[in-house]
Order: sequence, then C-alpha cells, then structure tokens
Amino acid sequence: MDPRAPDLPDHAWPELKPGWVWLCGAGPGDPGLLTLHALNAMRQADVIVYDALVHEGLLDWAPQAERVYAGKRGGKPSAKQRDISLRLVELARAGQRVLRLKGGDPFVFGRGGEEAQTLVQHGVPIRIVPGITAGIAGLAYAGIPVTHRDVNQSVTFVTGHDRLGEAPAALDWAGIAQGSQVIVIYMGIKHIATIAAKLIAAGRSPAEPVAVTTTATLDGQRTIETTLATAAEDIAAAGLEPPAIICVGAAVMLRQVLDWQAQARGEPPRDLDPLDLRRPAETG
Repeated sequence: MDPRAPDLPDHAWPELKPGWVWLCGAGPGDPGLLTLHALNAMRQADVIVYDALVHEGLLDWAPQAERVYAGKRGGKPSAKQRDISLRLVELARAGQRVLRLKGGDPFVFGRGGEEAQTLVQHGVPIRIVPGITAGIAGLAYAGIPVTHRDVNQSVTFVTGHDRLGEAPAALDWAGIAQGSQVIVIYMGIKHIATIAAKLIAAGRSPAEPVAVTTTATLDGQRTIETTLATAAEDIAAAGLEPPAIICVGAAVMLRQVLDWQAQARGEPPRDLDPLDLRRPAETG
C-alpha cells in the first residue's frame, strides 16, 4: 500500500483539538472506503487507538501519530473494554489529539456508543465520524445488495454473539425470522449452527440461500453460497474463519448476476435473471 496519504480537497475541515477524542469508522478494510473526515482526523492526530479490523496500512497515512493497539478478537487475549475507554480518557486529559479508529462504523456492533458515553461522562469532548459498515459494503463487494425491490422491504442486522461470546439468547429469533426478509449477521461463524437451527425452527426454509463473506473488501476476500441447513457444514469444509459477514435471504441469489469482481476477472454472469422474474430488472 502506498504510504502517501491522498490529498484532501479544499474544504473547511474541522479541527481535531487537544483534549478531544474523535471516534471514527475506518470502513470494512479497503482503504478506499475510508471517509474524508476520517482522513482529516488522521492528518491531525497525536495518537491513534485502533482496532484489530483496521487495515494497518492506513496507519502509515498518519506517520506523526503514536499508535496504540486496542484490538478485541473472539477467543484471543484482548484488552478489556473498560480499560480501552479509560485509556482514551487518560490520553485526552493529557492534552493529546486522540483518534479512536474502529473497523466499519463505530456505532454498528463496534462498542463505539459505550466508549463515547464513558468519554462524555468524564468530561471529554467528542466527535463521531461514521464509517461504512461491513454488513453493507462487504456484501456489496460480494455482489449482494442488502435491499432490492423484488426481494425485500426490510433488512435486520444482528450480532452473532453476546457479551460472553455465546449465541445471543436475548434476541427474539422467532420475531427476526418472521419479520425480516433479509438477515445480516455480524460475528456469526462460531454460532452459525445454533443460529440456523433457531431460524429454521421459527419457520425459515432449510433451503433458504445463505452467503458467507470473509475478509470483506480486501484482496483475500472469500465468499461461499450455501443454505441454512448446510451453512455450518459448508463453512467448516471451506475453512472459513472470522472476520465474516453472513447474509440470509433471497438477496443472496442476486450474486449470480451481480458478482462484479468475478466479472472483472472475465467470468460471465451465472444467471441474468436469478429471481426468474422474466421481465426487465427496472420494470415498475
């Protein structure tokens, strides 16, 4: 990755002042999905506290900043969330310009709300910079639209594990299964067998299409297409590991016509009408 940061266009960019913390989303991986506001923050930061899912090449765009790793990965030794939040407070109170750089969007299963609340409770001024979340961008890179008029008028984003790393028992899986046409699951590989069983028990078809995308938006991205009934088995057979995003619903079928990365490699679309609508896509 080119260590030279792209130039910012002329604009009245906000100033990251000493003693402030900006919580910024870094996007799902591809450096091109970083927002200009986040790049502006990187240009000014004295210290960047970053997550495991942040593309480390991005940090080269802020050579002046101290780097503090605060990654949390399931099943691996990780910093405690409370310690991370208090470290942000400490750095801000020391007069540093602090950038908290989080993978995806800080408020989408990123615990950014908890960190921001702690900062405000300790009198630290903050700014929130949204980022592009993997539940939209990762699927888009796989050729799956999370909304499509012929498929769904609703989409539900859920986490695949709770505070303790277990399948989230507090979720109303029956309500989700019956109320949302497309379901996007973050951090769900570990518990996909349990989640799939709950969705099937609530009435979703065992044959319902499922897509699993790992390392979304990066060169190593992999996507498999499977079904609710066979998802756990197929994930294991493919050797897929986190980070991953899982999509459940008929939107997965559109990958047969919208897998733009495969088409860029010279592969033809597998099916120009995967929903079997037998009419132009834009009709209506």
